[in-house]
Amino acid sequence: MITKEVREWLLKVERGQYSYNDAMYEFMRFSSFLTREELKQIKNKLKDVYKI
Repeated sequence: MITKEVREWLLKVERGQYSYNDAMYEFMRFSSFLTREELKQIKNKLKDVYKI
């Protein structure tokens, strides 16, 4: 289950409040606490937002 903080971060990313580098830094900070499925879900959202 994705925590409130991660959901808020995702919303800020989707709104464009983070540069790509800043978003990756924040993602790196909390990624060790996520499950594999959550990581895949967030990775897909990041791909959509940043057109990677």
